Amino acid sequence: MASTDGKQDPAALALGEKIRAQRQRLGRTLDQTATAAGISKPFLSQVERGLASPSLTSLSGIARALGVTMQYFVDTPSEERSVKRGEQLEFFGFADSANLFARLTNTAGGRQLESILVRMPVGQKRSEVTTHAGEEFLYVIDGVVSLELEGKAFLLLKGDSAHYQSTVPHSWSNDGDKEAVVVWVGTPRLF
Repeated sequence: MASTDGKQDPAALALGEKIRAQRQRLGRTLDQTATAAGISKPFLSQVERGLASPSLTSLSGIARALGVTMQYFVDTPSEERSVKRGEQLEFFGFADSANLFARLTNTAGGRQLESILVRMPVGQKRSEVTTHAGEEFLYVIDGVVSLELEGKAFLLLKGDSAHYQSTVPHSWSNDGDKEAVVVWVGTPRLF
């Protein structure tokens, strides 16, 4: 909303820029987005330019039309949500696996990606073949990892990476003679 001194409200400008950026990332027009949000195209245009502030109901409609939560538009970056310090890494394991895992991303709600540092000991058996929704990306920091996708094995060495749909049956194992260290990035799920 325009202020009384003729300057635009910085918060309204920031909100408008986030809305416009998300709409453009999705390749949607003002008209398509406004229709899906249940608001008028001129009003959405004013919101994007920081000339108007949407009500909670309108913002909810815009968020729904753009496939994000309202929190996406109102949260500002902070260290707690955006930065994970090396000294904060805490490794954890599961009873059925010798692998150790450390979250590289914070667990703030609404995240569409998760990053995990995985330490795989020598001789670690092949993980269970799994499938689930989403995508996965692996980057080998050290060691040798055998990645199996739909029954075909790929040997990944230090510096190698792989990117695949998680719906493809997949598993991995440490086939080297030392600990393998991998960065896994994917759709949040439980291991």
